This record gives sequence, C-alpha cells and structure tokens, in this order.
Amino acid sequence: MLKGSQISTNNYLIKQLPKATAFINKSMKVDYVSDKWIVDFDFTHSEVLGKSINSLFKNINKSWRKIVQGLLTDCSSKKTVALYINSEGHKKWFEIQNTPWYDDQENVIGTILQSEDVTKTLLNEGKLEKLEILSEQMADLTKIGLWDYNLERNEMHWSEKTKAIYEVSEDYEPNFNDATKFFKNGFSRNTYSMTINKAITNEVSFREKLQLVTAKNKEIWVIISGKPLYNKDKFIGLAGTIQDINETNLAETKRRENEHLLRTLIDNLPLNVFIKDLESRKILVNKAEAEYCGSTNADEILGKDDFDTYDKETSEKSRKNDLMVMRELKPILAKEMKLTKIDGTSTTFLTSKIPLIDTDGHAYGLIGISLDISDLKRKEIELRKLIKVTASQNEKLVNFAHIVSHNLRSHGANFAMLLNFLKTEESESEKNRITNMLFDSSNNLMETLENLNDVVDINTKRGLKKKNVNLKSKISAIQQILSADLSTNNAKIINKVPDNLSVKVIPAYLDSIISNFLVNAIKYRSPDRDPIIELESSKEGNYTILSIKDNGLGIDLNKYGKKLFGMYKTFHDHRGARGIGLYITKNQIEAMKGKVSVISKVGIGTTFKVYFNEKI
Repeated sequence: MLKGSQISTNNYLIKQLPKATAFINKSMKVDYVSDKWIVDFDFTHSEVLGKSINSLFKNINKSWRKIVQGLLTDCSSKKTVALYINSEGHKKWFEIQNTPWYDDQENVIGTILQSEDVTKTLLNEGKLEKLEILSEQMADLTKIGLWDYNLERNEMHWSEKTKAIYEVSEDYEPNFNDATKFFKNGFSRNTYSMTINKAITNEVSFREKLQLVTAKNKEIWVIISGKPLYNKDKFIGLAGTIQDINETNLAETKRRENEHLLRTLIDNLPLNVFIKDLESRKILVNKAEAEYCGSTNADEILGKDDFDTYDKETSEKSRKNDLMVMRELKPILAKEMKLTKIDGTSTTFLTSKIPLIDTDGHAYGLIGISLDISDLKRKEIELRKLIKVTASQNEKLVNFAHIVSHNLRSHGANFAMLLNFLKTEESESEKNRITNMLFDSSNNLMETLENLNDVVDINTKRGLKKKNVNLKSKISAIQQILSADLSTNNAKIINKVPDNLSVKVIPAYLDSIISNFLVNAIKYRSPDRDPIIELESSKEGNYTILSIKDNGLGIDLNKYGKKLFGMYKTFHDHRGARGIGLYITKNQIEAMKGKVSVISKVGIGTTFKVYFNEKI
C-alpha cells in the first residue's frame, strides 16, 4: 500500500519507474506520472500533471476513456487489455492494471494505473493462432500429418492428422514398435524398419513411398519422411511428416494404365500419328511415324520439325497447312499429299490435321494422322494403264471384226455375182472375161487374208524376243533392197543415224517398219520435186527416237489425223494405195511397247517419229 505522504517524498522515484504509471485522484486528475507513461501516450509533463483524464483522452479514443473511467470507479484491483489509437492514428494494445491509492488513514484517495504495451505479444499470438489454423487447413487439404520421436525418452508423438491417416482414435498413444507394425508386411515394413534404423544410427534424413495398413485394415499408399533433431548439437530424435497419397497414387496408376493403353493403341495403328506444337515441332509420334522418319526410337524425333525430314518445298507446304489449321481452327481431313524426303524418296499420304484447342478457344498445337497410299496410287496408275490398254485392244478388236466382216462380205458378194454371171452367160468370150475377173477377185481375197493374218500375227505373237540391232546398218540394208525403186524415182536417202547406235527391237518388225515408211515416202512423192528422205535419231527418257522426214505430198491431219493409222484408210488418189501399211506398222511399234507420232503439212512433206522403248 502506498501512502500520500510517501508519494510526495518519492516523486522523483515515481518519474523513473520502469513501468508506465499514473496516480489519479478522485477528481479524475493526474497527480503523478512516470516518464514511461508520458512517452507511451505521446504527452509531456506540462500537458499531463493536474489535467483530468477526460480532457487528456477527449479527442483521442472514446473506448479507451470509457475503460479508464470504469477502472477509476471500481476501487478493487483489476486488470484489462485495451486498444489505444493515438493522434496520428497508430494502433497500440495496452494491458492496464488498476490498484487503489490510499492515504495515511487507509482511505482511498484515488487509483494507480499501470500500463504495459503488449502489441507485439498480441500480434505474435494472433499470427501463431492463424498459423495453427492454416496448418490445420493445409493438413486437411494435403493430407499431411506430423510426427516426432524422442530417442532419450523413447516417446513418439502423432498429430491429429497423423492419427486420422492411421485411422486410430484421438486418444491413441503411439509407440515406436507400433508404428512399424502398421506398415504392410514385406517390402514396405522391411524398408521402413531399415530406414528408421539407418536414420537413428547415422543421423540422416529420409523419404520413402510405402504401403500402410490402417487400424481399420485399409491398405493405403503414404510418403513418410523424417529428419534428425538436435539439442545443443546432441542428436535427440527424429521429426517428420506422413502424407496420404493413396488417391493420388491410384489416380496416377490409372493415368499410367490409360497412357500405356493409348500408347499401345496408336503404336499398333497402321497409320502415322503425330502431335505438333505451335511451332510445328513434333511433341509426340507413334512407332509408324518414327520409323518413317528414319528412327526406331520415337524420342529421337521429338522437338524436330518437317524441315528435318522433308525437302524445302514439302516442308513449306506442310508448315503452311499447319498454320492454317491452327489459325482458322478448322481441320484438314483426308487430303492427298505427296511428301518428298531430303534423300529424294517420295510417299503419297492421305493426311488429316486437327487443331488442339484449349479452354480459352485458342489452338495450342495439332494432331496429325496420315495413311500411306503410295501402293494404292501405283496400283491405280497401273489399273489406268491396263484399262487404257484394254480399251485400245477392244477398239482394235471391234475395228478388226468390222473390217473382216466388211471385206470378206464384199469379196463373197463379188464372187457370188461373178459366178451367177458365168452360169447364165452363153458367150465363150464373155465367159473367159468373167473367169479372169474371178481370178482377180481370188487374188484380192488372198491379199486381204494375208493382211488380216499379219495383223493377227502381230497381236498374238507375244513370245518374240527383243534384241539389240544396229539401226544405221539396218537402214542401209533396206535401202539396198529398195535400190531399184529409189533409182527409178530419183529418190535420195540421207542417213544421219550414228554408226554405233543400237536399238532394242524385234528384228523382223524393225525391217517392216523402216521398209514401210521408206516405200510410202517414195509412193506419195510430190510430182514437183525429187523425193528426199532424211533419217536421224535422238534420245528422250527411256526412248530412242527415229525420225523419218520426207518432202512428199503431205497429209491433211485436221481432216485425216484420227484415221491416219486405221486399217484400209487411204488419203491420196494413188492406184497402189491399200490403207494397210500404216496400220500394220503402228501395231508392230506398239507390240514392242513403243509409240509413233506424225507431223505433216500438205504440199511440204511428212515426218514420222518412231519411239523405241529401251526399258521394256
């Protein structure tokens, strides 16, 4: 108890009190204060002494003034915590202790207020409480529990979350041996035992993924980790966490199974499958695509773009298509594309490119699916060729049948008519004339049959072998055979074919082809000039070309071009024209897998080009 007379004698001591202290009389005025009290509340001695509490805190803080007034009217000792806001708006928390102030006669003459700034303490307690709440929330979210083991006392502690993971009651008291028994017998229990023993013996941290069997006999996957604890450099035990990852582990296992299933599926598809990013770099390829790109390992293709596999033209086209798909968000489906690799090899694909779209509606790449149709394309080309050949053969067959029917019918009708005349004729001289006409008709029939036989022979003798024949020598030999005809018509042959040029032909056909063109050049010569026939050769792909150029009458190709090589088609009023030579010649050339073309102008001359196929 502090008396009034003592206060006056010890005023100096009150000012130096380490705790903020104020002596307030019954009139609510301040009689004495410590320097600490003045500093804590931002006052000066002149502002405080003799002033009432109400006036000092009038404009500062109503809640604070109310708390102080309540303490002053209560003569008993009391302690409370109050928020104080100074004139600048700064907040502070004070713990206030109220003690009665007595005079010499033990009468209460006022109160002694002592205050202590507890702002930091309260803030730290608040933070701690928040951390505890946050820790509990995090534990619930992450399913992580805490544990520690005191080596000296052989005591183990589990947090509430740890007990929940083990599915034991809240009042369960764990011990070191029980912790081991919870782990699944076999690999998990052995691993846990050895890991804990090593951690204690070597004072090392650990982290293991193991299977746990809870108190309710439920098998779950957990990650248990721990680290050594020390007190003044002395090892005293372990502390760590245990996390329930069962759902995550099951989901991951399921994801891996699905991924493996999907991978197995796309790797065994008879298709090339790939995924590209925005830069057209491949981020996934299946086995077929990897092998097509020249690798047995799909990982070697990842990160590469089309420029690493294809030539520049192919790569630029592919990149253009990629950008269009990702920009317009529209797929390309079953588009036929010819892709040429850097080494020059080409493949024809039916390719689909589909944009990969995120939740915001933007493309983040594309998936490509390609089917190799190169064999189909080759077969399609072969089929078209076969159809073309078949159509040509059918046309020839129809024409041949028509010609045979027409010609033989004409000869037959002529014979019937002449025989009828012979039967009814009485004049011997007229009978002789009719008989001569019958002989002529018979000769014409034989010539027709021979021509038809030649055509049949060409189209049926498929076993004849092609041989290499010196072309210039063959032309010279035929020129020698036709020397009389050439001399009679003052015809000149200019042979420009190289001495060493050979062609792969059926020799008999070559004789007939050259002979027929030379004879026609003489037969259809111009009456205005001597015939000149030029022969020369050239190369074009798989063909050796023989050009036979004359300066004869020429042919009106606009009028007769489509009929030029037809059977019994003639284009000049020439007595010896039969219209069979060019037809047979064309059949002989085509039988050797060659072809023939013609350029002609009326009154100037004609050039035939014979293409000898050297590969087939």
